[in-house]
Amino acid sequence: MAFNGTWKIDRNDNYDKFMEQMGINVMKRKLAEHDNLKLIIEQNGDKFTIKESSTFRSKDIEFTLGVQFDYSLADGTEVTGTWVMEGDVLKGTFTRKDNGKILTTTRALVGGELVQSYNYEGVDAKRIFKKA
Repeated sequence: MAFNGTWKIDRNDNYDKFMEQMGINVMKRKLAEHDNLKLIIEQNGDKFTIKESSTFRSKDIEFTLGVQFDYSLADGTEVTGTWVMEGDVLKGTFTRKDNGKILTTTRALVGGELVQSYNYEGVDAKRIFKKA
């Protein structure tokens, strides 16, 4: 339940290179760097509800730890995967439906901030959120 609350994007680290590796075009990458993403996270046991809102879209996501589900990234890329809890870290492993490649992501609280880390094809990136 430590993740519960409203989180607003504060800064990115290597996010443009990560999106480039994902195959996202330069125009969408530039827009995504300034998307004003806000996450509202509610955890109840193993169930999570996350409301994402940004300049480009609003989306509600519901998942249960360890249960596979389908998800559409902001650029339209379709993935399927699961979230699990490893200690205090929420870890997601997703497979792209278009090419079968793996995207991993983690969410962890570090110094009062929510750090969302990504890895795709050897490129790492982070998005850091502050409690709103």
